[in-house]
Amino acid sequence: MLLIPAIDLKDGHCVRLKQGVMDDATVFSENPGAMARHWIEQGARRLHLVDLNGAFAGKPKNESAIKAILQEVGTEIPVQLGGGIRDLDTIERCLDDGISYVIIGTAAVKNPGFLHDACTAFPGHIIVGLDARDGKVAVDGWSKMTGHDVVDLAKKFEDYGVEGVIYTDIGRDGMLSGVNVAATVKLAQALRIPVIASGGIASLDDVKALCAVADEGIMGAITGRAIYEGLLDFRMAQAEADKC
Repeated sequence: MLLIPAIDLKDGHCVRLKQGVMDDATVFSENPGAMARHWIEQGARRLHLVDLNGAFAGKPKNESAIKAILQEVGTEIPVQLGGGIRDLDTIERCLDDGISYVIIGTAAVKNPGFLHDACTAFPGHIIVGLDARDGKVAVDGWSKMTGHDVVDLAKKFEDYGVEGVIYTDIGRDGMLSGVNVAATVKLAQALRIPVIASGGIASLDDVKALCAVADEGIMGAITGRAIYEGLLDFRMAQAEADKC
């Protein structure tokens, strides 16, 4: 199982939010490229980037920081990016810049036709990000709840040809309150494509809990605040995940 460090970008800095609140951001680094290098040196085999300004603006806003990361990473490991990706031209530009996987979230829910077109135009490069609370999907930087059931929507998007699903329990993200293992497993069991867990990893115990159910279809887990605040040793956690 992969552990994937999150690099959340706001105003060109690496930050973490609590429950997606933009005004509740902690800055961890002002050098995104150096942060990417740090996680590679710690054994990361994939990076997860989020353009937070882009997610709220509906278009990329941290392109210089993203390019700095890609320049540092080169072809060493894959990089996935989400936040503000709303059209095919943006996807093409991201892939041309060196992004391996583009994550479509709000736009997938609001405009399923766009997701379908993206999967057709860029097969193998599209991941859908589904953020949910109590089984219902949220959009627009988690500011709006929808009536969509997360499992039903994921199955629909699977048929479109998405490469995988990133599932975030938004009640736990950035709160260090533990992963919602049951909800993640429920989703993974309903799909044929892999699920990446996100939101709430606080300790090695959370990694072990996900490892115990990894064979249900959970290929990885994104971790943020815990590794930045030193509560989780990334190298040790990845070694534990490798036992899955």
